[in-house]
Amino acid sequence: MRLYAATILLVAFLSGCASTGDWSSDTPTKSNPNSSKATRVNLKNQSVSKVYAPSDNLWIRIRDGFQMEPMNTPLEIEQVRWLSARPDYVHRSMARSSRYLFYIVQEVNARNMPTEIALLPFVESAFVTHAKSSAKAMGLWQFMPATGKDFRLTQNVFRDERRDVIQSTDAALDYLQRLYNQFGSWELALAAYNWGAGNISKAQKRNIAAGLPTDYLSLTMPKETRNYVPKLMAYRQIVLDPQAYGIVLPELENHPYFVALDIDNDIDVAVVIKLAEIPAEEFHNLNPSFNKPVILSNANQQILLPFAHAEIFQANLKNYNKPLSSWTAVKITKTESVDQAAKTLGVDVDSLRSVNGIPKGMRIKAGSTVLIPKTSGRAGDVSSAMAENASLSLEKPAPPPASNCAKTAKGTKNAKCSTAKSASKGNSSVKNAASQHKSASTGLAKSAKNGSSVSSSSKGATKNP
Repeated sequence: MRLYAATILLVAFLSGCASTGDWSSDTPTKSNPNSSKATRVNLKNQSVSKVYAPSDNLWIRIRDGFQMEPMNTPLEIEQVRWLSARPDYVHRSMARSSRYLFYIVQEVNARNMPTEIALLPFVESAFVTHAKSSAKAMGLWQFMPATGKDFRLTQNVFRDERRDVIQSTDAALDYLQRLYNQFGSWELALAAYNWGAGNISKAQKRNIAAGLPTDYLSLTMPKETRNYVPKLMAYRQIVLDPQAYGIVLPELENHPYFVALDIDNDIDVAVVIKLAEIPAEEFHNLNPSFNKPVILSNANQQILLPFAHAEIFQANLKNYNKPLSSWTAVKITKTESVDQAAKTLGVDVDSLRSVNGIPKGMRIKAGSTVLIPKTSGRAGDVSSAMAENASLSLEKPAPPPASNCAKTAKGTKNAKCSTAKSASKGNSSVKNAASQHKSASTGLAKSAKNGSSVSSSSKGATKNP
């Protein structure tokens, strides 16, 4: 079992020495262009503690990278006043950002983008990784499902990369660069990120037809988009001069908060937390994309751990001699109830329903992938095809058959139905059983209806490009 000690590796060590002052990370790992580009260390022959930063204040670095001009409009002034009147709110979001800002600033700098862009998650999500809008936009950068697919962010049973810190940041910066190249200004690129490139183009065409300018301030747009850039510029003003607004910024070192670790075998989230000796909340704050209690090696996944805990994980992993994963995945071959599927698979029905998030009263459709406890007969890792393409489709059970006792003529019932009714008259046990069946069917239908309800309200968040 000690072979498991080599299962999780930090693949490529990118330049991160103080002697160079360079923290760039523009070399993707493996063959996946979306692979993590965070500072990495090879656990076999390198130590996490050897990686350190060339300077010590991230806020200074952010200020030095500002390129956008203040708008000084009434809307910007209003947004600054709103934030300065809520110092507790600002401080909480600033504290949350401490885990992610170094990486985001690093990637923004590598692309020669203004560092104001690194502050955009304050506007989008207040740096809440699990943030979800009513329109189903998700994560730090609030990607809509379709936009996430356009930028190759995986959304399946096992993970949602719209919540992945590394992948979503990469995709958001790609998107913003595309929009900047299209519109020629960061203000318009940001407005398009919020409202959609097509809407900005239409607004510009309307202004051209009316003989009006086509810059950000001249376009007619929804209130949310009109306030979008002023909100970002308000955060810019606070970061630039926090004391002027009664805000105290948390201390942020110019140093990577986390290290990215590639995995070579499936591993349970609980095992990672145990070996890293990390609070579960901290793990999930850094790794919010995982939907299940197991992380799959064949999904080209990384886990993020704070530097100190990465060192602890490295040491504990060497001495760990137990199985790393207790879960596997299987495909359902025919549409059936959860009870039937559990019996077929030989697993506990409550466990099957819970780990896969299946509401009571729903059936699992054929072709769906479900997670089940690993057994000696299913000891291997989940395959690449399943890890990348797994989906879970549910359906309501078929309604009970309609009664055949319809009236054939006015005041006259079907003879067959009357005969059946006559035969059952006086048989209380049969009558009671039928009553109970009807009650159970009604309850099942209600349960299925409640379990499949989804909010359909919308929000003008990140639109499809």
